[in-house]
Amino acid sequence: MKYRFRSAKSFRRALAGLNSQQKRAAKAAFRIFKQNPFDPRLKTHKIHKLSAAHGKTIYSVSIEANLRAVFYLEGDTVWSVDIGTHDIYGS
Repeated sequence: MKYRFRSAKSFRRALAGLNSQQKRAAKAAFRIFKQNPFDPRLKTHKIHKLSAAHGKTIYSVSIEANLRAVFYLEGDTVWSVDIGTHDIYGS
């Protein structure tokens, strides 16, 4: 499937707050993500708690150690909504 990619303000704000190493890792992961958000190297998985809270399936991708990005699909559009540690999943 050919996807279109969009990012929420919350994602862009969180991305800007990452340190330089995290930004480099995110950029490398995004190259893979743009080809296929479900590429096995990204370890994409559903976040059930966030999905239930938002009424749509929310996915997470692993970028490095404790750095994750979350997104959801709306038709053929991939919406990136946050990036950060596991804390972005809520408590």
